[in-house]
Amino acid sequence: MIKRILTMSLCVASFLGVSAQQDTAQVVYDTTEEVMYDNDKYKVETNHFWDNWFVSAGFGGQIIFGNHDKQVKFLDRVAPALDIAVGKWFTPGIGVRLMYSGLSVKGATQKEGHGEFPTHSTGVDVPGKGGDGYWLMKQKFKFYNLHLDALFNMSNILCGYNEKRVYNCTPYIGLGWARVWESPQSMEVSANVGVLNSFRLNDALNLNLDIRGAYMSDRFDGELGGRWGEGVWSATVGLTYRFKQRGWGRSKTIVRTHDRQRELKAMQDKLNDMQAQLAQRKRDSVTVVRTLAAANFVIFKIDTWDLTNEARVQLSLFAETIKKADPNVVYVITGYADKGTGSVERNVILSKNRARVVYECLVNEFGVPKKQLRIDHKGGVDNMFYNDPRLSRAVITRVVEENEK
Repeated sequence: MIKRILTMSLCVASFLGVSAQQDTAQVVYDTTEEVMYDNDKYKVETNHFWDNWFVSAGFGGQIIFGNHDKQVKFLDRVAPALDIAVGKWFTPGIGVRLMYSGLSVKGATQKEGHGEFPTHSTGVDVPGKGGDGYWLMKQKFKFYNLHLDALFNMSNILCGYNEKRVYNCTPYIGLGWARVWESPQSMEVSANVGVLNSFRLNDALNLNLDIRGAYMSDRFDGELGGRWGEGVWSATVGLTYRFKQRGWGRSKTIVRTHDRQRELKAMQDKLNDMQAQLAQRKRDSVTVVRTLAAANFVIFKIDTWDLTNEARVQLSLFAETIKKADPNVVYVITGYADKGTGSVERNVILSKNRARVVYECLVNEFGVPKKQLRIDHKGGVDNMFYNDPRLSRAVITRVVEENEK
């Protein structure tokens, strides 16, 4: 018996050594790939972490709404505004940015002796009726507002992604921290809301009009006036530079196809060659060598265990090989499912049923004796052969060696 097994092993090893390179070349030669792009403008490829980053800067004007708005002319309250930001788009419609905004604001504060001590006073009276200046002095102080904003590009969300679109409307909301630099200093939480209007100049640059409002506590300017709070409204014009990789590619699907007829012929040729080699060795030796069959593959569509006509043709050829071979040889039918799709429980059901239908087809349709077949299943597995995802949705039939019985 030991001599018999040794002889059989040498035969199989010799065959595999000669044909290994041919088999590999055959699979590569018969496999073709086709890239199919999705024209749906609402579907794009997911970007990587370092894709679609941007920086922006803008300059304009801002105005504070505080305790003495009515006593100071509107234009006298306008102050310069600066903003600098860095951000990233996660999808064409959703992104975030971290922005510095500020410089200074101008308003009015009460004179000494009329309420609280003057805060951030310039020492210049606010002109009023009768020259009394409403008991107010002009006010000016420096501040900054550091805020994190969630961006929503409504043009892409509602109309689909278009990298050539000239205008994009992007509302945003965010939270930040506003600080007054000068004494009396203050640090307050800020709520921010605005609209970023972007005009495309080229692939890398946008012209921006950013209209924004920030709300802070009444303590922000150092003077309590019984208000609901204080706000700073600003409008800036600037540029945004988008780093590479910028934009998104169309969603695509890679379809791999095989010349099944050529594969079946190659498999049959391999079986015939093996049988010829074993027969020759049988004639040259007094040792009886058992005929083996190469592994047989049956491929299933995703989430099914239905046999295709192509699979039945393949199984008919394999059934003939089994019936012509040694009737004492046992074949194991092992079912698999693709681990990348479906739950663990679903993949167990798929692999069981796939093995079962192959067994039933071989027995009921092609007359293979039940005693020569054994059923097994493996559930969900990763890609097993040549990185071909279809082979993770397969049933593989192979010979059971004697030490496996």
